[in-house]
Amino acid sequence: MPPARKPRGEVTRGTTAPNRLRRVDRWIAATQARPLRSGARPLAVDLGYGASPITTFELYARLRAVSPDLEVTGIEIEPERVAAGLALLATLRKAPEPAALYGGLSFRRGGFELPVPRPPVLVRAFNVLRQYDEPAAWRAWDDLRARLAPSGVLVEGTCDEIGRRAVWVTLTKDGPQTITFAAHLRSLERPSALAERLPKTLIHRNVPGEPVHELLTAFDRCWATAAPHSAFGPRARWVEAVSLLARTHPVLTRPPFGGRTRWRLGEVTLPWTAVAPYSRCSL
Repeated sequence: MPPARKPRGEVTRGTTAPNRLRRVDRWIAATQARPLRSGARPLAVDLGYGASPITTFELYARLRAVSPDLEVTGIEIEPERVAAGLALLATLRKAPEPAALYGGLSFRRGGFELPVPRPPVLVRAFNVLRQYDEPAAWRAWDDLRARLAPSGVLVEGTCDEIGRRAVWVTLTKDGPQTITFAAHLRSLERPSALAERLPKTLIHRNVPGEPVHELLTAFDRCWATAAPHSAFGPRARWVEAVSLLARTHPVLTRPPFGGRTRWRLGEVTLPWTAVAPYSRCSL
């Protein structure tokens, strides 16, 4: 037999915690139902789930609620992390409750090459590209979206250690489509605080003259203008700030991506074109 190929990518720090990715998971479940239900056996990949497989189990539970036939595979480079996922899965499958059988959930070793039997309809890659430089992050985007099913989506982003602040981008085979900012509103000082969670393709572009900097600066102005709405709580202030931002920027205002229902969750989604850098770094 030929030697096994080394997985493509680098080992991440592996930091994770229960419910850390709840914001992006609920957004995926609400906005990506169509690709999740495409095909007879749709497949989702949780790429780089970290030292604990808990977020892969959570992704499985949350997405199965909208796509009962969905299969989920957790992929990690570190063999020990794969073993931990398989061990927990084996333990849970011994439980007497049928709900604990986790049919369609699996773990395997791999990286950006996505060693799965068929193209996935979803790849969630969170806190994976943080340690890469910008050119490598662009290449990873290209590699991953090329491996998607025809209607598939890649959701790539970062969040803080307990999931209170997050930013993610959705990509299809055609390239980046949307960017979403999400926050725990009671602990948010201003929208631009989310800049530290920008994806690696944007985080160094948050400088004057770049679209993402202009957007966050405008969002802070709207946040300040909406301050009187704080009397009704941080949600009311956020909704008002997003409404003001939508007057000057292409905020998505209709379901499933926009509207008061999503805004009240501390989210706002815009087309990628609203933040796309003027030139792509490709060194």
